Amino acid sequence: MGLPGIVTREEWLAAREELLAKEKAETRARDALNAERRRLPMVEIDKEYLFDGSDGKARLFDLFDGDAQLIVYHFMFAPEWDAGCRSCSAFLDQIGHLAHLRARSTNFIAVSRAPFTKILPFKARMGWTVPWYSSNGSDFNQDFNATVATVGDGEGGEGSYEQPGLSCFLREGDRVFHTYSTYARGLDWVGSYSSLFDLTALGRQEEWEEPKGRSAAIGAPAGSSRVRYHDEYEM
Repeated sequence: MGLPGIVTREEWLAAREELLAKEKAETRARDALNAERRRLPMVEIDKEYLFDGSDGKARLFDLFDGDAQLIVYHFMFAPEWDAGCRSCSAFLDQIGHLAHLRARSTNFIAVSRAPFTKILPFKARMGWTVPWYSSNGSDFNQDFNATVATVGDGEGGEGSYEQPGLSCFLREGDRVFHTYSTYARGLDWVGSYSSLFDLTALGRQEEWEEPKGRSAAIGAPAGSSRVRYHDEYEM
């Protein structure tokens, strides 16, 4: 009931070729959209945020860990919850080895409002090695729309809700800039390291990308030939 129709191999090939043409058009459109995303202006972060992590307090600048770019996953884990969001957990499950990102000077971390004392045991339960920080006590989640204020029940009450998202930051010397954010359904196609790069200002750092010369901003050679086994990168 409701399954695809049954056809001959020749009919299937004809239908597949028709769909392939549309898929290639979508790829070209996505490349153009990614280039437009890289051309977005950026906003300098002049507000001081403090995070709690495994090494104690850290500033937003510290979370780059020396890299040129930082991708923050807004993991839904409110202070009053006992465990992290199931959907966010499924997303983080698909994040692979960070060496492929770090090799192109891009760090990836998770941030939640829950206290780090709650994050740590849940992270251990899930078996994750992705760096995870608590923004508890700061306005970081609110400022980047990961925690959204709501109007209450009509009696003047106010509350908030959490939403998943990704925010990208670029570092130039000691200055930190916000370049992009996306939320909810904007994460549907994200998971591979190439799709994460596509959200950033420097992109995949390959020569075919527009605008030209972005990879030179971090002093690294461009080209997919730099992809290696994750234990072969010189970090």
